[in-house]
Amino acid sequence: MKTTAYSLGALLLALLALPAPTAAVADPTPVGGRHRHSATEISSFLSSFYGHHGPSAYDRDQRVSQQLKEKQAHAPHSDVLLCAQKEPQDIVVGAVTVAQSAGVGWATVTTHWGADSTDTFTAYVRLDSRPIKLDDVICAG
Repeated sequence: MKTTAYSLGALLLALLALPAPTAAVADPTPVGGRHRHSATEISSFLSSFYGHHGPSAYDRDQRVSQQLKEKQAHAPHSDVLLCAQKEPQDIVVGAVTVAQSAGVGWATVTTHWGADSTDTFTAYVRLDSRPIKLDDVICAG
């Protein structure tokens, strides 16, 4: 009996020496799938990304898909993120459309160049990108 009592005591001491369990952090992932960006999140991202005159160097490096970086590398004389060769006077992001089944959201972006001169392109974001990133840009013309 002393052996059993000693063994239980040793087990209890060993358990007490273990670090206390930490509370589980709630997973923000919805049950049944990953988080998908909403139209509101995409609109906020694109407005922040483009600002009034185009993306910053940080945005170009950190908030763009590898696909777009490669696209830019193949077009060194044009800015593929703005479909232009220079900085616009202003940028307006239009309404966002989300296609859940395609896993993508997009918006028409209008660049203003002065004297009523504008141009448009479509900016795409994958709904499951983490962190959110600009995935592709298709120029209008």
